[in-house]
Amino acid sequence: MCLHPRCNPQSRIQIDKSDNTESIQLTEVSRKKVELDFDGGVITSDAGALFIREVEKNIKIIGAIAKCIKDKRDKRYVKQEKQTLLLQRIVQIICGYEDANDCTELRKDPVFKIIAGREPISGESLASQPTMSRFENGINRKDLVRIAYMLADHFIASYKEEPEIIVLDFDDTEDAVHGAQQLSLFNAYYDGYCYEPLHVYEGLSGKLITTMLRPGKRTTSKEVIIVLKRLIPRLRKAWKDTIIVFRGDCHFSSPETLKWLEDNHILYVIGQNKNSVLKKLAHELLIQAQKLYKKTNQKVRLFDSFEYKAGSWDNARRIVVKVEITQQGENIRFVVSNMEDADTQEIYDTIYCARGNMENMIKDHKVSLKSDRTSCHRFEANQFRLFLHSAAYILLHALRQHVLKGTAFATAQFDIIRLKILKIGARVSELKTKVKMHLPTSYPLKPIVRKMGDIFKLLRLTPEAS
Repeated sequence: MCLHPRCNPQSRIQIDKSDNTESIQLTEVSRKKVELDFDGGVITSDAGALFIREVEKNIKIIGAIAKCIKDKRDKRYVKQEKQTLLLQRIVQIICGYEDANDCTELRKDPVFKIIAGREPISGESLASQPTMSRFENGINRKDLVRIAYMLADHFIASYKEEPEIIVLDFDDTEDAVHGAQQLSLFNAYYDGYCYEPLHVYEGLSGKLITTMLRPGKRTTSKEVIIVLKRLIPRLRKAWKDTIIVFRGDCHFSSPETLKWLEDNHILYVIGQNKNSVLKKLAHELLIQAQKLYKKTNQKVRLFDSFEYKAGSWDNARRIVVKVEITQQGENIRFVVSNMEDADTQEIYDTIYCARGNMENMIKDHKVSLKSDRTSCHRFEANQFRLFLHSAAYILLHALRQHVLKGTAFATAQFDIIRLKILKIGARVSELKTKVKMHLPTSYPLKPIVRKMGDIFKLLRLTPEAS
């Protein structure tokens, strides 16, 4: 049956929009009327976002971004301070309101007002969409450079002690555009106009190091080296004895990148594209694997390594090869590495294949936090938006790593944490001496929420915690 009013006149519900007290009649249950009305009081659907406020008070990532931005607005006409705008925008992104348009509808929401340091009911409303859009478009390149360096410094400060080893995971991803955004390009692989932002994470912990908006084409060796030249000296200054490993897919295996890593004493494990010479060098291992498969009719995986010098390389390098044969056929993969003493299978299985976790990190950033909302015309404004979503990632990652540790959400994706932990309906009461959030009696995750409250009460989640 069609529910459209034109097809089903009985489904029409006449509601006087000027009268919010009139009930909406729905289908009965157990012979009792079911009614909806709008007299429930001051209600929010994001009460759990108050825990994000507690995380921010300890790691101070939003405050650090605010210090990087030079506010050029005339103070006589400023009602919304830059840190308040950042708090509003970033926490709304975390809660699933990724567009600046959402600011207008949420400017009176009691939870977001509390997070911004205002009384939930009597406090002044937050920024609307025009104010937020002007703020985003007022960011210049110097502001962005300061934010980029701050993100690296914040990553370093997130360790209490110098780590024994860190893994720098580099990868880029599609960011489709649907307008006249500056520096967007047509990408034949993705069959559309896009950006292709570069993401850099620490592979062992999942911590974000930086994100860089780029035109819609593959990352070049020049761009990778620019990032490394800015990042590595900062890491070396803070951690003199830490082993640094660079890890990336095969399109990061350029002669220039490999040479720069070797000259700066950085270990690397990078995918290597196949060619006829490599296939020839791996032929004997393939024959051996084929014989074993015919003999056992079971999956076969063999590993080996050899020296190889490409025509564009200035010296020979170690290539690790994996040959796999299953019912689906043969699969040959190559990895280039300067880890001369490491076992071949360990290099491939333990080190290189672990970069698959970065797909989950990018998924949290891009899909759960909708970081592909780069719809501004100015490239600088879109880079700033990418940084806002990166700050949202850092806050949620800290919540998951430190506060949800030991719970069923310790490894959950961000959208699950949002749905189960942050999206809690609550009635808000503003009294003379306190503000009270009345959560549902039927809320199923009370023990976890109480545990989170105890953590913030008894412990301080500091930037130095690792």
